[in-house]
Amino acid sequence: MNRLKLSDWLPTTKKEVELRGWSELDVILFSADAYVDHPSFGAAVIGRTLEAQGLRVAIVPQPDWHGDYRDFKKLGRPRLFFGIAPGCMDSMVNKYTANRRLRSEDAYSPDGRHDCRPEYPTIVYSKILRSLFPDVPIILGGIEASLRRLTHYDYWKDELKKSILCDSGADMIIYGMGEKPVTALCAELQKGKSIDAVHDIPQTAFLCSKDEIPNGITPDDVILHPHETCLHDKKAQAENFRHIEEESNKLNACRILQEVDGKFTVVNPPYPPMTTEEIDKCYDLPYTRLPHPKYKDKRIPAYEMIKHSVNIHRGCFGGCAFCTISAHQGKFIASRSKQSILKEVRQITAMPDFKGYISDLGGPSANMYGMGGKDKSICARCKRPSCINPKICPNLDTDHGKLLDIYHAVDALPGIKKSFIGSGVRYDLLLHKSNDGKCDKAARAYTHELISKHVSGRLKVAPEHTSDNVLKLMRKPPFKQFEDFKKIFDEINTKENLRQQIIPYFISSHPGCREEDMAELAVITKGLNFHLEQVQDFTPTPMTVSTETWYTGYDPYTLQPVYSAKTQREKLAQRQFFFWYKPEERRNIERELKRIGRPDLIKRLYSGTPTFNKTYRHDDHNRTSDNRKEKPAGMRRRNRSK
Repeated sequence: MNRLKLSDWLPTTKKEVELRGWSELDVILFSADAYVDHPSFGAAVIGRTLEAQGLRVAIVPQPDWHGDYRDFKKLGRPRLFFGIAPGCMDSMVNKYTANRRLRSEDAYSPDGRHDCRPEYPTIVYSKILRSLFPDVPIILGGIEASLRRLTHYDYWKDELKKSILCDSGADMIIYGMGEKPVTALCAELQKGKSIDAVHDIPQTAFLCSKDEIPNGITPDDVILHPHETCLHDKKAQAENFRHIEEESNKLNACRILQEVDGKFTVVNPPYPPMTTEEIDKCYDLPYTRLPHPKYKDKRIPAYEMIKHSVNIHRGCFGGCAFCTISAHQGKFIASRSKQSILKEVRQITAMPDFKGYISDLGGPSANMYGMGGKDKSICARCKRPSCINPKICPNLDTDHGKLLDIYHAVDALPGIKKSFIGSGVRYDLLLHKSNDGKCDKAARAYTHELISKHVSGRLKVAPEHTSDNVLKLMRKPPFKQFEDFKKIFDEINTKENLRQQIIPYFISSHPGCREEDMAELAVITKGLNFHLEQVQDFTPTPMTVSTETWYTGYDPYTLQPVYSAKTQREKLAQRQFFFWYKPEERRNIERELKRIGRPDLIKRLYSGTPTFNKTYRHDDHNRTSDNRKEKPAGMRRRNRSK
């Protein structure tokens, strides 16, 4: 790489602003993450997008929110607005485990430090800025605001919360991937319009009185139950969520209105999915691909994970009940061109520390690149949250041929020794038998190439559970499909003389899961010769079907009651079955199996001494982030749960 100058990064201090010869800024972004100038980090993406419009943009990463607020004042007043980028992960998921314990490190802070961000930075930063600059518009973005745009359950406060617009005092939310709405917003503000007059931009949310709703309430609007109703009627909250999710996954969505505190939260429909040309422009911006020089000699864990990887698409049509990717990016896939992907790979090969290995060619799911509806008119009428659950849509083009072409083109580049696939693989797509022989042949070829050439010793897949009843609530395929895929994995490894592991992820305490289901999981995975440690306890996070089911006690689509483990005792009773093989767990497990009337499973778990050859690490990260790759990890743009 050519030697970089300080001015190659967006400015973060007054000195860096002056270095560019600027006397005024148009937009100032406050980020709760360290500033890494890379397309996997949201603040960098939005900053570079605005810079490409000719605007003067600065980023203030991880400002000190204590004391005299000097970090909030140091760059003065922007001409257009303050933007709040609270981080690639929800701040509470980032800080705490499912048991509300502090995580071992903050992956988006220098050296993994815990003291660089507050809880709910969206609210904290907004309130400070409003007190200092009461007349400057404040625009919210990122995963934290997006998933809190309407009434939502907050697991850490254990209460139903209003739209984050109410608690933050901000003027607007840009939800989802924000390049198009933020560009449109700047264009309107530069015409001299006030923020209160800019209420027609897609993919934005704002508060207003009933009389101020643009064009008034129309028959096409989706009117949710008011926030105050949801506070005392959980079924109303569950019913609301179905409409929210459906409108998030429609090509022709409706506007959503919800009354709160005598006003209305208005959520405009999202923009159509990005075209290949549009998404290419985003990735082709002049990123340095490096942390800001202020972090010299400091490690930023999330960056270390993704610096030699490439995100090749956005969106996920899996619709997993516990995942927020479709709520943030939508279910429609926006794929980059081969030329854009290869350009980024060439940039990686020029990095001084690159040793020839691409750590991941993926996205929210590894193998959805280039896929979509064959007949777009059918997609235009569809409101299913998933294209592959409960069954794969016959209109879905599942051809893996385009993805194979990308792999071959990348591997043929000078300097590339090997490219790995680190994103989660949807094995149900690989096992699918369509009416198209060419598609099925490509799926078989992809499966063989993936396992024989692109696995870095271990392949991550996520069956999530063994109970088909629980899997149905998770919107995951039957467990038999995992068993079928594992057989193929083992056969290819034997044929190619490879000694690779398959890494399954599992969740305990998901809505619908009981202790007996976890006991059966232990027996079944023992039979498959697994010692499970890549496991996690379900964590309710805003705007997922699973969270609404867990909180309300109802399935939002059927409004039928669903059991959930909620107390610490209930959750630990389920979780212990993951670790049946640990001697210290045996007595409690045997006692629990007798208590629930399943002593027959004791013999199946503990008779004989099986030989285990697969051991996995524990990972307590909840699977919620901006976009597994596009705002890396803990991290979830790269969505391992697929």
